[in-house]
Amino acid sequence: MLALRLTRAAHLAVHLRRLLVAVASAGTGFLLLCAFGHAMSHPDAPGASALRLTWCAAPLAATVYLAVAVARTDPGTRPRSGLSAIGLGPGRLMAVSATTTVLSGALGSVAALLLFLHLRGDLTGLPFGGVAADALAVGQSLPAPATLTLLALVPAAASAAVAYTRRPREPRRARAAGVRGYGRFGAYGWGKARETFGTYGRFGARWTSSPAEAGAPAHAARPATTGSAEPEGTLATRSAEPAGSGAAGAAARVGAGGTLLTQAGDTHPAPATDGPPPTPATVPALTTPRPPNTTVLPWGIAVLAAGLTVETYTGHPATTPDTTPSAGVLIGWALTALGLALAGPGLTHLCGRLLQAARPGALRLLAGRVLMDEAHRIGRPLGVVCAVAAAAYVATTLYATDGPDFGPLSTLGALVVAGCTVATLLTAAVEAKHARADTTDALLRLGAPPATLRGAAAVRAAALLALFGPLTLIVAELAALPLSR
Repeated sequence: MLALRLTRAAHLAVHLRRLLVAVASAGTGFLLLCAFGHAMSHPDAPGASALRLTWCAAPLAATVYLAVAVARTDPGTRPRSGLSAIGLGPGRLMAVSATTTVLSGALGSVAALLLFLHLRGDLTGLPFGGVAADALAVGQSLPAPATLTLLALVPAAASAAVAYTRRPREPRRARAAGVRGYGRFGAYGWGKARETFGTYGRFGARWTSSPAEAGAPAHAARPATTGSAEPEGTLATRSAEPAGSGAAGAAARVGAGGTLLTQAGDTHPAPATDGPPPTPATVPALTTPRPPNTTVLPWGIAVLAAGLTVETYTGHPATTPDTTPSAGVLIGWALTALGLALAGPGLTHLCGRLLQAARPGALRLLAGRVLMDEAHRIGRPLGVVCAVAAAAYVATTLYATDGPDFGPLSTLGALVVAGCTVATLLTAAVEAKHARADTTDALLRLGAPPATLRGAAAVRAAALLALFGPLTLIVAELAALPLSR
């Protein structure tokens, strides 16, 4: 009931995104039913029917990808402070998001079943007699268990993916600032800095900048004041303080007037407080967001090369209309899409860095920093869209006017995959815009003109197009080269 209430009270944009999920689920469910109908109409060709069913994995994956993106941007299931007190913790919100996805997918599956039955003539009595009539199994009764299993595949897969991505996670604990770790000789855990040989014997290398780190009491040091002159003839003495747990054998140098003398370049100590000095056990643990992972760029390139290799060795041009390619082509394109998705964040981050090169102005600097910050949000959808665009280029190159044409089911599958990937990219762009809303408001309050923000958005779009456009053409040419022989 809570999922239904949140669905009813959502905004129009949220309803449109959920409607896109339902439409994608309807298209994928119809393709699954057509593959099942082809298997019933051609019992003597199980290989061709199994290949059709295998190719339905592409629209299924695209639909699940869109459902996850829509669930991530749903404002009704976003965690907020105070919701756990009324029983809406992260686990409950995850369940609500999965239930909403099931409702959208079930609506699309029901629409697909009604359309399939209408084309078969079970509802109107006039069966469809077009090109793909052999995939409808006209005149044969549909087994209810198999039909319901195929229709439940899309909602179940989408809800499982949403539940996995929206599952409650433990926050990352940040290292406490100002706490010195042990070095190489007394290694314990992870040290803050790697110390070279001879550091422990160097003069003044173990002096600390505050008495809290040296283990001295808080009243042993006073803040150094600017403009205070030491009387002439005063000799600075070194007082041996007891060694603490942070650095053994550390000593603080105190002058005759009680002023703490530090080396040049050392920071001034903080004023003394009444409480005990902070220790690693008493420093509060802070939660930091997970930084964008842009180090998988080499792995993405390797997977992309593997996908192109598989397409080269298994691909062959089609010769008849609506011919289903081999399963090796599907595996190759899956690896290609995975490689571009892995390399997308790194390429977007690199694009932001290139925008800030060679003495950038305010416009390029703002556009580059935003691209670097949004690399983990829009990088993967950009990579998937790049792979789909390359596949569309290869298809239009092979299926030319003098060659075989697309069948209706192949066209429907291509529309589902392309529509889901483009909708996922637009959804990720909307999510990134909402994430930087506070920064945009702060820039406007500081006096930044709105034209500058629009110009930065145009520069970002042009930079991404200049990077991913040639990449798409290169991947498409490499994929179409062995198929055009």
